[in-house]
Amino acid sequence: MITRRDFVKTGVALGAGLALGRAARASAEKKKVVIGFIGPLTGGTASNGLGGRNSFLLALQERNADPKSKYRYEPFVLDDECKPTVAVQAALKAGSEPDLVASVSHYCSVTAIATIDTWHKLGVPSMVWGAVLPEVTYGHPYVEITRVNGTMINQNQVAADFAVKKLGFKTFSIIHDTTDYGRAHMKYFSEFCAKAGGRILSTTGTAKDQKDYAAELTKIKAERPEVIYFGGLTPDGVRVRVQMDRLGVRAQFQGTSGIKSDTFNETAGASAEGVYCFAEGAPVEKLPGGKKFLAAYDKAGFKEPPEAYGAFAYVAANLIVDAIEALGPDRAAVAARLKRTRHASTIIGPVDFDEHGQNTVNLITKYVSQDGKWVVWEDSEYASGARVLPGLKYKKS
Repeated sequence: MITRRDFVKTGVALGAGLALGRAARASAEKKKVVIGFIGPLTGGTASNGLGGRNSFLLALQERNADPKSKYRYEPFVLDDECKPTVAVQAALKAGSEPDLVASVSHYCSVTAIATIDTWHKLGVPSMVWGAVLPEVTYGHPYVEITRVNGTMINQNQVAADFAVKKLGFKTFSIIHDTTDYGRAHMKYFSEFCAKAGGRILSTTGTAKDQKDYAAELTKIKAERPEVIYFGGLTPDGVRVRVQMDRLGVRAQFQGTSGIKSDTFNETAGASAEGVYCFAEGAPVEKLPGGKKFLAAYDKAGFKEPPEAYGAFAYVAANLIVDAIEALGPDRAAVAARLKRTRHASTIIGPVDFDEHGQNTVNLITKYVSQDGKWVVWEDSEYASGARVLPGLKYKKS
């Protein structure tokens, strides 16, 4: 855990150069305000959590270096391990901090949905920066919960249309983890796939962190689907994809935003080639303020990349700081202002929350793994025809 003391003494070491000399002394004289960050800093989804944490810290470092800021912002960083019970304890710990005003919270949907009642009872505004389960914002009336990234609804509509209408795949077997996240992905993809003209051959729920998928994949192999759709996160997705090759399952592997991490390519190795997935928003470098964000991120010296959702964590932190600067460190006032966010100018473009506190992100980007990197589909050799997706090769053979 990164404590406020660590931040003050070391500048988190990763970006200390942003608050040196006179600016640092001026910042130290200002009233202290604490903002929380919660995400998976250990475990299989840690790369996404660390990228989000770093982006959050960058936002606070920049504000502390700004002489116009009214307050000195200190982080309170906690690891939810992508586990619901751990996340609830983290939320309780954050909420008990007397100087904490708000939190940038959760990459995993299972943790985001588990903590909404806790944030509400504590009266702490919590802005989600990565979780995509629709019910996180749409399943309750709480003013404290907002979300800056999009949901899986639009993601799965684009995914179904792309696979069926663009690529011409017709038959799908679904593997999903049995968390709320995995079940919801299965639900929305199944609905949109049917509307697009595709056919679901089978749906198989598996335990999160399952190690052996031989039984499930052997059954699916006999179905001879053109595509295996996977609704889950990176660690399980890697195991399914690698074991497909081991068992000779000849099908295209299609993932969700849950596998969109550098870790997937690194751990799946050659099996990652030709896998495609989807994520909300544009690639960071193509965002309105993406290049400036990446330059500042690199200058700060973070060891880990920002990953797919780092920019959202950065925006969430800045929206919270803007509210505090305008209204002061009052949890209730900040929560009400954040819920009414309209036309906020950010590095991801305008942020507009609907009546549920959900940002209306309609852009979904398609990615394909090419030579160990996630490449925007339209920029890839697969889109140009220079390479053929594994699944399309199987269709022709």
